[in-house]
Amino acid sequence: MIHRRHNYILDSILLVLLAGFFIWVVYRLKLGLGYTWNWKVIPQFFLRVHDGRLQMNVLTLGFLTTIRLSFWVVLFSVFIGTFAGILGSGKSVFFKLLVRTYVEFTRNTPPLVLVFIFYFFVGSQLMQVIGVEEWVRNSPLWVKDLIRVLFSTPERFPEFLSAVLTLSLYEGAYITEIVRGGLLSISKGQFEASHALGLSEADTYVFVILPQVFKNILPSLTSQAISVIKDSSIVSIISIQELTFQGMELMASTYLIFEIWITITALYFILTYTLSHLAGRLEKRLIR
Repeated sequence: MIHRRHNYILDSILLVLLAGFFIWVVYRLKLGLGYTWNWKVIPQFFLRVHDGRLQMNVLTLGFLTTIRLSFWVVLFSVFIGTFAGILGSGKSVFFKLLVRTYVEFTRNTPPLVLVFIFYFFVGSQLMQVIGVEEWVRNSPLWVKDLIRVLFSTPERFPEFLSAVLTLSLYEGAYITEIVRGGLLSISKGQFEASHALGLSEADTYVFVILPQVFKNILPSLTSQAISVIKDSSIVSIISIQELTFQGMELMASTYLIFEIWITITALYFILTYTLSHLAGRLEKRLIR
């Protein structure tokens, strides 16, 4: 009881100090820089009235693009990391060396460099060979609408795919190590028992091993998924119209530096905190 009361007092003191620091920063901005706050114009960047209809504006569109981008990156990076993690923990020396090369190269290369390399030297050539841009251009209207809902605008679809593939490869390297560590935590008896029951190698992983692994590594995967949301801002350099890109465009046109970036920070926090909360509830449910 005393320990809990001590923690409550300490938390209250920290909150007061944090609030005081925030007020001091705002005061210094007002006094030292002569900055004039203009929060009343921010709501119009979320929703606007056009031709008598309420429509989403740039911040809402960027927020939704960030959600779509993060969703596909998490999905593909988990697939890449799981596949590479299984190969890296197997018996084949060749696959172990291949996975280790991929992991070490990716983790020791800045993501900004990877984005440039993949987009300008790999992604653009690959998209031309596959014919993605031509396919989108000749697609029926319902396909373009589906692309707009699930991915991005049809005009930016090749760039969106390049961003997804680049970030998936980058984040997949970290998830590879997470999955490999989770596989090493499973006793060999689990594999032997599965083989004794007549399960194939694939069935052993799908029905026996991986469910236990994902239960154990869920907190680490959640942290990596949060990292995906934050790292998605990197692709703004290739004109992917996600949240950071829209924020930079607004800042350049309105000069509302602090209002825009504080709003964007709050939106990123909403995304990451929501994901963390949902993952925490899922983890408690799995424990029960």
